[in-house]
Amino acid sequence: MLKQIIINNWNLENGKSIQKIPIFYQTFGQTIGTAPVVLVNHALTGNSNLIGEKGWWNDLTGDNKTIDTNYFTIIAINIPGNGFDGNEENLIDNYRDFTIRDIATIYWKTIFELNIQELFAVIGGSLGGAIAWEMAVLQPNKIKNLIPIATDYKATDWMIANVFLQDSILNHSQNPIEDARTHAMLLYRTPQSLNQRFQRQIENQNYLVENWLLYHGETLKNRFTLSAYKLMNYLLKTNDISRNRTDFLILSNEIQSNIHLVAVNSDLFFTPDENIKTYNQLKKTKANVFYHEINSIHGHDAFLIEFEQLATILNPIFNTIKQQNYVNN
Repeated sequence: MLKQIIINNWNLENGKSIQKIPIFYQTFGQTIGTAPVVLVNHALTGNSNLIGEKGWWNDLTGDNKTIDTNYFTIIAINIPGNGFDGNEENLIDNYRDFTIRDIATIYWKTIFELNIQELFAVIGGSLGGAIAWEMAVLQPNKIKNLIPIATDYKATDWMIANVFLQDSILNHSQNPIEDARTHAMLLYRTPQSLNQRFQRQIENQNYLVENWLLYHGETLKNRFTLSAYKLMNYLLKTNDISRNRTDFLILSNEIQSNIHLVAVNSDLFFTPDENIKTYNQLKKTKANVFYHEINSIHGHDAFLIEFEQLATILNPIFNTIKQQNYVNN
């Protein structure tokens, strides 16, 4: 069930004030206040619907799953303006006023409004993982396990360039959502993945890969709004926990969380070499940092495909018995 709280008189990072922000979220598993809390941050076109019909993380979250609803309270918060509540009045047109830091701050406000003072884990893939990084900096003593997946603590020039192109498509194309999604799918997958799947086959006078791209564009158009896409895309380039602060290592050393970095070896969006650099920096001064890779030909989207591998990585963290003997390999 979708729940709501209202945040009044909120100041954004750029100094602008918003009179009212409705925040929509869902809870799963144990009642708040009775069990460890896991916050799951959704990705760019995602939402709070983790479990059940159209649940995007059913394979990892639920009864006797990796993130077990028998043991944990699980919370998922919708990024404001993502449109999942279905009310057009809550969409955001001034998307360039928002940053990932704003979203992370709003998430903490929501958590505290729910009378939750600490989190067993904050986990998220892609955009959701970037928000998780920012949350850890804002409250360095409140998260036991920080688990950013297929993401990094900053936007690279490669990321900024692709966000720029996406923004241009979304603002100038006659079919903005479909065209932007077509471009994005070529970042989320790999040449090897598409070549293996489609093998130059033709269907209805089109190559199968063309029909697949058209399908993804049309599907997203039917469930996502243009303003939401503009906002979520723009947030990606604001990803930088060190912006207007201090050095990354100084910030990260303040974070008390166990930091579990999960990369995808074939990721063309958040490339794994950046995660490896981050890990190598962190391990010089932190003992509780861990690095894992999902091995897949499917690229960035592997975190939504390779559930068995991801479960193998995550099970030691969420299984309290295994966690006592967790060793970084």
